[in-house]
Amino acid sequence: MATNSKILIVEDDEPIAAYLQTTLEREGFEVVWLGNGRSALTHIERFPPDLILLDLTLPEVDGLQICRTVRQQRRYIPIIMVTAKGEDVDKIIGLEMGADDYITKPIKTRELLARIHAVLRLAQTSNSNTAQILRFQSLEIDIDGHQVTLEGQPVKLRPKEFDLLALLASNPGRVFGREMLLERVWGYDFVGESRTVDVHMQRLRQKIEPDPRNPIFLITVHHIGYKFAG
Repeated sequence: MATNSKILIVEDDEPIAAYLQTTLEREGFEVVWLGNGRSALTHIERFPPDLILLDLTLPEVDGLQICRTVRQQRRYIPIIMVTAKGEDVDKIIGLEMGADDYITKPIKTRELLARIHAVLRLAQTSNSNTAQILRFQSLEIDIDGHQVTLEGQPVKLRPKEFDLLALLASNPGRVFGREMLLERVWGYDFVGESRTVDVHMQRLRQKIEPDPRNPIFLITVHHIGYKFAG
């Protein structure tokens, strides 16, 4: 992992922010700290970081809105929610908005660093895969050629089915909420229900899974959404 990765801390609690900044700078990261949600959005637009550590409760613009805005306006930037809220509903909402991971206060240094390195590794893998042919066991996905083969045989997919598969397979292991998939595949102005995702996922499983009832590629993450298990 490159030690010069740029991390933006968005946290309005100064002692916590100072601790995070000191810890990450000791690891070799370049760190910027902002305590205001609106200022953070401006900074992200001008100087996109490699990763964002994002508190939920912030002045002016809260963490969930920042997460949603980043996902709507910019290329993929890894986001880890850092918050005192530990209830499952907060975790689910954060992931639905597009966060990659979630850590609760009080923060444990080892856990924090492990999660940061894991998310950055995943982001680097995803970026390097986007221009390549993705291969997972007997499944092959040609992103640029817009083609899929299974055991050497072509698989006929509808455009949205391919886009959905390509997004998930380009981010193996990352959990996508249904709302996030609707935004990334169907577009931000799409008028429909999250059931649309489930229907397309069901069709995809019928076409690429050896046993659609026991999928090995397209995995359901209960109460949240889906991930691709490569």
